Order: sequence, then structure tokens, then C-alpha cells
Amino acid sequence: MATTVTAKGQVTIPKRVRDLLGIVPGSRVDFHRAADGSVVLTRADHKRPASRFEKLRGHAGKGLGTDAIMALTRGET
Repeated sequence: MATTVTAKGQVTIPKRVRDLLGIVPGSRVDFHRAADGSVVLTRADHKRPASRFEKLRGHAGKGLGTDAIMALTRGET
């Protein structure tokens, strides 16, 4: 996919690339140089996917208090 640079140094990111990276108006992008000399475009404001451990993180919500949970674990029901 090729695009043309304007007099102001601007380019239009092709729609297929925008869709692939989830780039929408207002998104921030980053350009960095790879080890092989190529320039890589990445989404700068994109959150990285949650790890399998982060997906499990959370809380049980409202319900039993600490004292009630401790009583259950001690078998004092």
C-alpha cells in the first residue's frame, strides 16, 4: 500500500491499516525505527491485551465480610 506525502509532510494511513490497528480519529500513533532500518507504525494509545493473569484479577463483589469469610474458613458456620 503506497500513499503520497503532502507539502506539509502529512500522509493518509490506508483504511486497511487503520482497521488493523484500530486507529480512529483522535488515536495517537508512534513511529519507531526497527533494527533492520524499516520504520514501524504502532498505536501509541492502545492498551496492551490483558495477560491471562490480569483477566483473572478482580474481587468477589459485595457479599460476605472479612469476619464471615474467616468464620467459614475456620469451619465456624
